[in-house]
Amino acid sequence: MVLTGPVAALRGALGFLSRIPVGRTDEDWEAFRRTPASMPAVGYAIGALVALPVAAAALAPVRVQSLAVGVAFAAWLSLVTGITHLDGVADVGDAAVVHGDADRRREALKDSALGVGGTVALALVLVGLVAAGAAVADVATRSLADAVALVVLAEVSAKAATAALVCLGDAPHEGLGSALTAASGPRMLAGVALVTTPAALAGGAVLGSGGAGVVAGVFTAATVVAALAFAWARSRLGGVSGDVLGATNEIARVVGLHAGVIAWTLS
Repeated sequence: MVLTGPVAALRGALGFLSRIPVGRTDEDWEAFRRTPASMPAVGYAIGALVALPVAAAALAPVRVQSLAVGVAFAAWLSLVTGITHLDGVADVGDAAVVHGDADRRREALKDSALGVGGTVALALVLVGLVAAGAAVADVATRSLADAVALVVLAEVSAKAATAALVCLGDAPHEGLGSALTAASGPRMLAGVALVTTPAALAGGAVLGSGGAGVVAGVFTAATVVAALAFAWARSRLGGVSGDVLGATNEIARVVGLHAGVIAWTLS
């Protein structure tokens, strides 16, 4: 059956942003690339699925160490979403340490060999993800609902940050980045904001009296990551590439999780 409109866009987004076996047709891909709001829209389902190790540990009859939960969280996330975006982190890390003009940095993005910059970038993201999973596990010992809400908020905000770059950016060369940015524009940011709003409202309600601060912390963190990634990509690469989009998704998730936990602890 051929799906059209929002349903096809959501299926295309799930097929592209996760390894959930929904199947993916050319029509789904076309609908997805023309609908950046589908990215944060599927963040709700992906976030809930990614939170399963945290929930399982909190509900286990014996205490599970937070660090073990953090490792399981990172591993499970890779199984659910794949490692394609981590490749973007590695490529951007390699490009970031290149001395020279934008052409040389773009060459580094296309180089399949992993350099020092990419290794450090990957290590920081993975260590940050394990630490974030452990911190969320500690939250779950006091409130499982709050912990799940944090994970979902971070996932939706990371997808919204990536979608914002799609709406605002132009790609420096043909590829995944150009396929997405060419079909979007600044006016589509309204759709991204509309789809993201329920996460903020529901998250604030679940998290209680300090919920507004936690929501603000998560979304502010993702926004800062997106702004820095956009500025760096324009000045250093000449535009937003597919690797930049993938790296933004991964970094915004990690930073959003940590910001959310800190805000929750202070609330």
